[in-house]
Amino acid sequence: MPQHNHAPGRICPNCDGFARAAIDTGTRHPDGTRTTVHAWCPACHGTGTVPARTAALTTARG
Repeated sequence: MPQHNHAPGRICPNCDGFARAAIDTGTRHPDGTRTTVHAWCPACHGTGTVPARTAALTTARG
């Protein structure tokens, strides 16, 4: 059975694919829910991936 070659990974090297995070500030709203701050990876702008050309350059280096 033939083996398929898959495209190289396009995961962002800066955030390892975890592009968005909700950070708990420790305080609560008046209704009891937690206050959170949302942060996005500045390199991939919250997508978790990079363009194919950038991915190829990243994997070639290292």
